[in-house]
Amino acid sequence: MSTSTGRRDIVVIGGGIIGCCTAYYLTRHPSYDPAHHKVTLLEASEIAGGASGKAGGLLAQWAYPSNIVDLSFSLHAQLAQEHNGSEKWGYRDTNCGQLVVKGRAMSDKSHREAGESLQKRSKAAVSRLKVDNIPKDLDWVEPDLLRAYESMSGPGETAQVHPYLFTTSMAKLAEEKGATVIIGQVNEVSRSADAVESVTYTEKASGEVRTIAATDVIVAAGPWTRSVLPEAPITAMRAHSVVIEPARPVSAYALFTNIEIPANFDPARKSRATVAAPEIYTRPDDTVYACGDGDQTVPLPSTSADVEVDLERCQEIIDQVGSISDALRDGNIRTRQACYLPNCESGKGPLVGLTHTKGLYLAAGHTCWGIQNGPGTGKLMSEFVFEGQAKSARIGSLDPRNQL
Repeated sequence: MSTSTGRRDIVVIGGGIIGCCTAYYLTRHPSYDPAHHKVTLLEASEIAGGASGKAGGLLAQWAYPSNIVDLSFSLHAQLAQEHNGSEKWGYRDTNCGQLVVKGRAMSDKSHREAGESLQKRSKAAVSRLKVDNIPKDLDWVEPDLLRAYESMSGPGETAQVHPYLFTTSMAKLAEEKGATVIIGQVNEVSRSADAVESVTYTEKASGEVRTIAATDVIVAAGPWTRSVLPEAPITAMRAHSVVIEPARPVSAYALFTNIEIPANFDPARKSRATVAAPEIYTRPDDTVYACGDGDQTVPLPSTSADVEVDLERCQEIIDQVGSISDALRDGNIRTRQACYLPNCESGKGPLVGLTHTKGLYLAAGHTCWGIQNGPGTGKLMSEFVFEGQAKSARIGSLDPRNQL
């Protein structure tokens, strides 16, 4: 059933990758008519100010959930081809593998209890590592420290983008087709007995409270989704990362590591070594991104601009990757940062689709795969709005109504 006829005031809440891709695909849907359809993208702080600007940017056909991964992976390639993504947001194929390596001694400051896994790979995947087949171009990891390597994907199955550049590009492309971007924090989504009516927000620049009419509202606020839609079962986990300019060029790899790092003897720890598992992504702009485990020690702040960065946690990551690579150890640290990832309380997500209220949709809970699944989610949301249902993928298992 088509629902494209008549005047539509569509509000997308959240200027991360999900919201920006949704705005993009709304303005590219065959039924979209700027004379009758108004698309407003409403973001509290800045476009790509949260995880969408601070993520690793890995794209993989082995990501999850499987029912939207293939769609989204192929859309990434299409977007890059149509809009020169290789130049604009660093789209490229990349090698991807699991690496076991023995690190070198680190400072006492690196000692901390284990954090929470970002869960990109399973224990079974780690157990399949082989001691041979270490690629020759992985020469920026010190060879005498390497213990095992296993490729996680074949040619064409893993790619990458620069998350900030990709997300901001999607927002600009949506604007070019008629979408309006507003920086303001949502105060309320007003609903009648059976439908959405309006969205009230505080404009960041002026501090004025404004209300805009809405026939359709897509809540794509990532870890802040619950502040907009209190019944949404979305939680937040903080993750730290660093961006390093290496001392010499490095080959294109996304590495999931297990690093055994010797440590100074500490009787309280009853151990002379620790194991770290940072993820390391080399980028086409001659930088290297590395992230560590997540934590929930600091509550989610009101906006992405207020995220607290723990410099000690960043230094842990720097020490860990530097313990296996001179190119990284001797490089320049460009960025120390933190963000919050959106998770579903049930562990089953993301939640993509209709809610129990007419015209109110949810697209949140993408964990660490938001960049990967952004285009697929955005296209599906445009189908929900203009066609009443998802057409490009079967996503019944992601129905928000099963968890609201």
